Amino acid sequence: MTLKTLDNSLEVLKYFNKENPTWGVRELAKEMNISHSIIYRILATFENQGFLIQHPETKKYELGLRFLEYGQMVKDKLNLSDFVLPIMKNLAEAIKESVFLTWLDGTDGVTVEIAESSQTIKFSVSIGTRTPLHIGASCKTIMAFLPEEKKKEIMDHGMKKVTPETITDPDQMLADLEKIQQQGWCFTTGEYSHSVFGVGVPLFNSKKEVIASLTIAGPIYRKPTEEKLPEMINVLQYGAMNIQRYFDQYSFKLYQE
Repeated sequence: MTLKTLDNSLEVLKYFNKENPTWGVRELAKEMNISHSIIYRILATFENQGFLIQHPETKKYELGLRFLEYGQMVKDKLNLSDFVLPIMKNLAEAIKESVFLTWLDGTDGVTVEIAESSQTIKFSVSIGTRTPLHIGASCKTIMAFLPEEKKKEIMDHGMKKVTPETITDPDQMLADLEKIQQQGWCFTTGEYSHSVFGVGVPLFNSKKEVIASLTIAGPIYRKPTEEKLPEMINVLQYGAMNIQRYFDQYSFKLYQE
């Protein structure tokens, strides 16, 4: 397999996401502007290896169970459920809103752990949800602490407007990111979903590079008042501090291996 073929194959997998979980050969070939015969060979190879499955009736492809296995391996490696999730559950119980751990992956944030609110009405997404870094508290918190050239790359790539509140103007975005970096937290309303608020704080590796965020999110009618917001941020930062201690320890072990 040539490097070009490998690159195309890996690029194909990126198209299987929450918004587009299934693809037919010709529609994916058109989307990627690649010959449908090449796309067919790539999809068929992934199917043979268990990474994709083909629906018997529609003939469209979707992700296979092999990814579930790999995802669980990564999760087990980080021990998120053993250490981080109890902290998140305590935080969700104290705040009465859902808490999310979002991991940096390229130009996106990926939800890797969730502690749901006990409230009947709550904001909820599923593990594995991928969101562009320019949208919402969980992702903008991460973007604010990235190197300047990475921020520029994300903005130059294009910032899609998801709701009327989503910031897509580069100058406005830079000003917002600078504010987030200075204060150490991000508060948004209606950027990811018009009916949701979010409060996020960053998490770093042992090299002080941002790798994740911890976020509280809930329905916008329960958003904190100006008087209550500092209290919510303090509780969130305390939870993040405890998770950060684990990240520091884990990163040290990782770099020693």
